[in-house]
Amino acid sequence: MPEMELSPKKQVPLKMNQSRLKRLWGRIVQHKFFYLLMLPGILYFLVFRYAPMWGLLIAFQDYNPFQGIWGSPWVGFKHFIDLFTFDYFYTLLRNTLVINFLSLILYFPVPIILAIMLNEIRHEVFKRVNQSIVYLPHFLSWVVVVGLTFFMLSTDIGAINKILGSMFDFRISFLTSDKWFWVIITFQSIWKDAGWGTIIFLAAIASVNPSLYEAAVVDGASRMRQIWHITLPAIRHVIIILLILRLGSMMDVGFEQILLMLNPLVMNVGDVFDTYAFTQGILRGDTSIGVAVGMFKGIVGLILVLGANWLSKKFGNEGIF
Repeated sequence: MPEMELSPKKQVPLKMNQSRLKRLWGRIVQHKFFYLLMLPGILYFLVFRYAPMWGLLIAFQDYNPFQGIWGSPWVGFKHFIDLFTFDYFYTLLRNTLVINFLSLILYFPVPIILAIMLNEIRHEVFKRVNQSIVYLPHFLSWVVVVGLTFFMLSTDIGAINKILGSMFDFRISFLTSDKWFWVIITFQSIWKDAGWGTIIFLAAIASVNPSLYEAAVVDGASRMRQIWHITLPAIRHVIIILLILRLGSMMDVGFEQILLMLNPLVMNVGDVFDTYAFTQGILRGDTSIGVAVGMFKGIVGLILVLGANWLSKKFGNEGIF
């Protein structure tokens, strides 16, 4: 039987695909060292981000570790319905959103302001020392940060309460009061990570053309005018991109921080989706509801990122894609 020949219409796409593969391979070989630098990051996302996505199937099952993912019975959206109809759901939603909203309003601008202040320091040695000081808290674990908070704010041995007791003869229950919990959580985050967050903004400021500042000085612009009309517009695209990415984690709260700060007297304002998933999924063994909570958080974050990215482009700014 004679062999069938490919028609010209089928041969052309085949040749085009081969040429594209050759060009792609050529670029990879040309920039091999860049791809080698990217390899650890790619492996990280493959192993810790994409591979675990198979576990999302557990949210639609009554998961039994002895039966495994493929052997556990399927229940559809039962766990999601239980989550949304749970009386405590709105408390978890409120606490999560309020803590993240306070972080967005109070924490997000701090690295920008701090980066501009560091950039205005003209003495290089003093500038480097200050940068090291503001970076240092980032390398402390949350256990250390919460321990420092305890020694500063506890009723018995807290330094602030000792000062209040000796000067005004009264003490404030900072750590057991639901009125102070959100404030303490927010300022802990600012103190620990604001300095580290300045790195990206300092890099963006360093890329601003110095001739713009020289022209502004010639025109008689003050330092505040230079910051307002040159520095901030120059780093606006970086601010917008980081803001969009920040919105993607609006349902995520620092799990270790919240868990260490929780006590029975502040559960009504401190219990969030992360701690609820930990309690249900790990302590009580209900893995399915824990995965359902995580999946719900991920979907909300995706919607917020897509919406914020669309709005950013709608108003003529850059987006993340």
